[in-house]
Amino acid sequence: MAALLREKLIGLVEPLLTNLGYELADLEMSAGHGAGMLRVFIDRAAGVGIEDCERVSREISALLDVHDPIPTTYRLEVSTPGLDRVLRTPAHFERFAGRLAEIELAAPRGGRRRFTGRLAQVGAAGIELTVDGTAVPLTFADIFRARLVPEWPDTSGKGKKR
Repeated sequence: MAALLREKLIGLVEPLLTNLGYELADLEMSAGHGAGMLRVFIDRAAGVGIEDCERVSREISALLDVHDPIPTTYRLEVSTPGLDRVLRTPAHFERFAGRLAEIELAAPRGGRRRFTGRLAQVGAAGIELTVDGTAVPLTFADIFRARLVPEWPDTSGKGKKR
């Protein structure tokens, strides 16, 4: 999806979701044969169920019918962000401080574009990721894409597993 269209859609959808008591976790659009797909990922502290997705889908459909920002045919899908949720805003990073994350940089640093580590610190300008015991400071401008890495308890007593 073109960056301008994505920003326009976020600008339309995010205030609506906030008014309904939800958070916009992410938004993506993919082209398809015939109709494309607009996926909106929502979250809230109390959790999200199927009824929430249905309600939000109806509200977003009505909003997009009025503003008609997408020039092609598309299908709307509303979903939860999942265990490997995208971290899109500074508030997302702050909320999930201490968790394991996979970060893809906009430009390589030291020959690497991808880092997986703990979100050790979050500040106004960026984050500090702990990768194999080493602190890796990153500005938000450095980050192209970020998402959580699901972790499950290890029942063997040796610690968490990915």
